[in-house]
This record gives sequence, structure tokens and C-alpha cells, in this order.
Amino acid sequence: MKAQGKYQPLTYFQLMEVSLRELLVEKGLVTEEQLASAVEDMRQRTPERGARVVAKAWVDADFKKKLIENGTRACEELGLDLPALKLVVIENTPQVHNVIVCTLCSCYPRMLLGIPPDWYKSRNYRSRMVREPRAVLAEFGLKIPGKSLIR
Repeated sequence: MKAQGKYQPLTYFQLMEVSLRELLVEKGLVTEEQLASAVEDMRQRTPERGARVVAKAWVDADFKKKLIENGTRACEELGLDLPALKLVVIENTPQVHNVIVCTLCSCYPRMLLGIPPDWYKSRNYRSRMVREPRAVLAEFGLKIPGKSLIR
């Protein structure tokens, strides 16, 4: 257990974040208030928002059709603001189960779901999902039938 009142040195990335933030404020490109507001806005974006979208698609065929045609617009109809996000929705079928493996986490829909979880960004998850997707999905409690294609 760490002793109270003792601080750990900043990591390289923490130092870079603090330096960049202070430089942006110092140069007048952004205010501390704008930064705090943006951070709070991102904290409000959680996976529960995505669950709400999926649940609506499960029970409303018209919404599901809209979601597949234009994910961003369909989410906006639910009152979910997705600035600068083109949300592409691909439906799973009994024949095909889709997974996303991103090399830079740039495909994660942050504006809908918030910050990606650490496991999603981990090298282990990304490399294993490409090599052995059934095993990884099974670890999450999802068993995909052998006849189904995973892509």
C-alpha cells in the first residue's frame, strides 16, 4: 500500500498530456474551462448509451433499419449527440458474426461509448482476436457456432 501524501512521478504520457494542455492554454487556443467541459462531456459517454441503441434496434424494426442505413442519424433520433462521428452499423446474422479489431483504437466509437476499455486496447486482445476469435469471444461468455463465419 502506498503511503499517503507521497506522489509517484508522472509517466511519459502523463507528462506529455500536462505539457500539451498547458501549452494550449498558454497560447490561448483553449481555456481551462473548455478543457474541463470536454473531459466532463466524455465522462458522460458510456457503454450504456450503446446498450440503449442496441435494445431499441432489437424491439423496433424501423429503428433497426435506420440504424443500419445511417447509424449516426438513428442515434441522433434517440437524442444521442455524436459530433464528428460517422457511425457504421453492421448486423450480425446466424451465418456471420462481426468483430472489430483496431490497431490504433481509432475505430472505437468514443462519441457514443466513451473511452475504450483497457482490454480493448491491449496488444493481447488485438492479436488474439485476429488469431483465435472463437476462444476470445468464449472468454467473454459468447459461444459462436462452428458453422458461423467470424469476420
